[in-house]
Amino acid sequence: MKRKWERDLGLQGRMIFTMFLLAAVYLFFLVFLSYNGTPPVAMMLFVGSFMAIQYFYSDKLVLWSTGAHVVSESEAPRLHGMITRLCAIADLPKPKVAIVRTDVPNAFATGRNQNNAVVAVTTGILDKLSAAELEAVLAHELTHVKNRDMAIMTIASFISTLAFYFVRNILYFGNMGGDRRREGGGILLVWLVSIAVWIISFVLTRALSRYREYAADRGSAIITGQPSDLASALMKISGIMSRVPSEDLRTVEGMNAFFIIPAISGSSIMNIFSTHPSVEKRIAKLEKMQQDMA
Repeated sequence: MKRKWERDLGLQGRMIFTMFLLAAVYLFFLVFLSYNGTPPVAMMLFVGSFMAIQYFYSDKLVLWSTGAHVVSESEAPRLHGMITRLCAIADLPKPKVAIVRTDVPNAFATGRNQNNAVVAVTTGILDKLSAAELEAVLAHELTHVKNRDMAIMTIASFISTLAFYFVRNILYFGNMGGDRRREGGGILLVWLVSIAVWIISFVLTRALSRYREYAADRGSAIITGQPSDLASALMKISGIMSRVPSEDLRTVEGMNAFFIIPAISGSSIMNIFSTHPSVEKRIAKLEKMQQDMA
């Protein structure tokens, strides 16, 4: 039975605002680089091609980077059955299903739209959660598909990655550009602007990422009708995560913005710039939803 779905105006507003600000920062960045001697045609061709590749092949890049493998219904009938039922409730086309062979308990969704989505889970989460908890996690990921925030995160992360690339390599490019580029402290100025662009885009994407996790938690509660199941799953995943070796966590840290709970090693800088709200706050909101439903 399909559930009534209310549009999350807060999430939609944040996605539009994030893309507007990132577009403004992005254009300023390109204009500044062009003003300081970068050939505009070559720059636009490179950026346009890179963005097109990232947009159209984002799901494949994410699956490749995590080691996820798409599985057929015969290979994972229980998992496929859960997703089929949840998609019917959420009024969604069924996404591809993938499994990551790792003990790190997690799940994520990727893809550029609802018709090209992939929902992936790790073997660790399949082994540790009950059927009800696993359905709640899958419903959370399907909400990301429903809300279309996956594509926004993919596009939003591009400018941050590009600016960070310039921060790391601007001195090399400066040496290749001749004396004119070095005059008047131009290289230092480009480097400082690149840092500013990276910080702004980084903060914007993190702010969107945190809110979208709350929205996906709400969506899971609507789809399953049991917020307590997701709260239990989050608590269990969080407890298991603290016992996972740091080496294993570091191998998947780059995908934290997509995970249901970030995989953070104790020494990681990601503790400071978390892509997610705290598990305690998320559970508190879910418990409040459970009380309201009751």
